[in-house]
Amino acid sequence: MSIQTGTAKPGPQVPPHAGDREFDMRSDDFERVRKLIYTRAGIVLADHKRDMVYSRLSRRLRALGIQRFRDYLDLVDQGGDELQAFTNALTTNLTLFFREDHHFTMLREQLGRMDRRHRVAIWCAAASTGEEPYSLAMTCAEHFESLNPPVDILATDLDTQVLEQGSRGIYPMDRVDKLSPERLKRFFKRGVGANEGYCRVVEPLRDMITFAPLNLLDERWPMQGPYDAIFCRNVMIYFDKATQLRVLRHMTPLLAPDGLLYTGHSESFLHATDVVRSVGRTVYRRADTAGGKG
Repeated sequence: MSIQTGTAKPGPQVPPHAGDREFDMRSDDFERVRKLIYTRAGIVLADHKRDMVYSRLSRRLRALGIQRFRDYLDLVDQGGDELQAFTNALTTNLTLFFREDHHFTMLREQLGRMDRRHRVAIWCAAASTGEEPYSLAMTCAEHFESLNPPVDILATDLDTQVLEQGSRGIYPMDRVDKLSPERLKRFFKRGVGANEGYCRVVEPLRDMITFAPLNLLDERWPMQGPYDAIFCRNVMIYFDKATQLRVLRHMTPLLAPDGLLYTGHSESFLHATDVVRSVGRTVYRRADTAGGKG
């Protein structure tokens, strides 16, 4: 936007903070975004996230033909589909196959201690686009030496779009290039023709997993447990300590007495020692189960 200077007629008035941006996002709009996403998802947005918020939400304004953030946020306040789209846009979904590999090693050790007659239940509480639950499924298939192990995996996420991607189990080849040739051959089918450059997780592994939407801040969760393992990694880093404690108090009763909670490498719960206790590298057990081995 050019602004006339000198003795010429003054140009159009520029809204505060608008600069050369396509849409008008003011400071009070950003505050509304922060309050909305905190209430909806427990995510705490720092001041330096303002440009990220503008970038991600401007796509929604453009798609809807809305020019001002305040008008868009009025629409979000009405709830419904746009509230979900708003949440999807601001949810960070960074994931990889076998990310933080030491957790999968510990899971294999945990499986080795369990009664083989016991059907294993695992909950992946931040499934994103599916790499983590499929890594869990591959780990279980390798441990039981079967593509149909006695394992049920629940994969949940707040973002409905990434859940759809995960349930399809289709990935570009560069997303699986760090996997061993053995795993690629056993657990994926390469696309041909129009699908060249992509691969798909084999059907038995897809059948092992149930993908479902879940907001960890909901007062009630539909699942009952107990789960032998809960993977909730790199989620609670976005929560303040009060929200972390609230989620942990809701989550740990769903763990089996000897179950393990696997968390992200940057997450620490020293403020929640009455709820969980550390038994390994970012791995926790229910605090009320003093006995047993980690």
